Amino acid sequence: MNDAAESLEPACSPPRLVVYDLGHGTPEIRPGTVRRRWMDESPDSFAYRCLPLTIANGHGWEVLCDCHVEAVWTGGQRTQDIVVRVKRPGKMVPISHFGAGVLTFHLNVLIRTDPGFGLWVGGPPNMPKEGIAALSGLVETDWSPMTFTMNWRFTRRNHTIRFEPGEPFCFIFPLPRLLVSTVQPEIRSLDEDPELAREYNIWSSSRVSFNTGLREPGSEARNRKWQKHYHHGRFPSGDGRAPDHLTRLAVQPLRRVEKAVRSPEPGLAENED
Repeated sequence: MNDAAESLEPACSPPRLVVYDLGHGTPEIRPGTVRRRWMDESPDSFAYRCLPLTIANGHGWEVLCDCHVEAVWTGGQRTQDIVVRVKRPGKMVPISHFGAGVLTFHLNVLIRTDPGFGLWVGGPPNMPKEGIAALSGLVETDWSPMTFTMNWRFTRRNHTIRFEPGEPFCFIFPLPRLLVSTVQPEIRSLDEDPELAREYNIWSSSRVSFNTGLREPGSEARNRKWQKHYHHGRFPSGDGRAPDHLTRLAVQPLRRVEKAVRSPEPGLAENED
């Protein structure tokens, strides 16, 4: 590994994420919420049975909108081709800054991460918005003294979109900057791992049988509704569970840290008159 790569190796201690207040009012930033309206409205809320979905929903922090705006894109590439109507003012009213149908939020904070960590910035996972799509970026917040913006691009012209107070408009989480670059991807035959092949074949066969049973009234599959192997971290053979399986994340809320006031060293206190 070269010197540049070594300098980006993440430290072993728990990584920090520091949000610096720039004096314009810190936006509300909270751990990502698992619930989604469309998931609530799915039959029997079945969407929540997909554990990868719910883990992704809460895999970071969401920044909440503090204003109520409506915006329309007329279809052109100029900045004036987006019309923003402010229904309730706030400190993060989006603007048309770049053109090309892009609506831009300024977060008004400076975010730093530990050496070797960048910040994934995008829209809230699994929360689609009709007529506009969140853009994603990976910011080198371990060295950059610059702020960044959260951007959404219209997907439909002459369609009114809305952002309301308390609505997540940005989602962030840190990750090692060199993670993807250091991964060594391979394609192998499943026969090379007999135990994995055994578990897969058991699962595949049971899955076919279970899905067939779902079409039969009064069947065991109908009563069970879903198999739950993955949700419980249980191997299909019944031979144990995954030791570090997660069903939820314990994402910590931000805490405000006041500037420490250093006490005078002994013997250096001012003498009283």
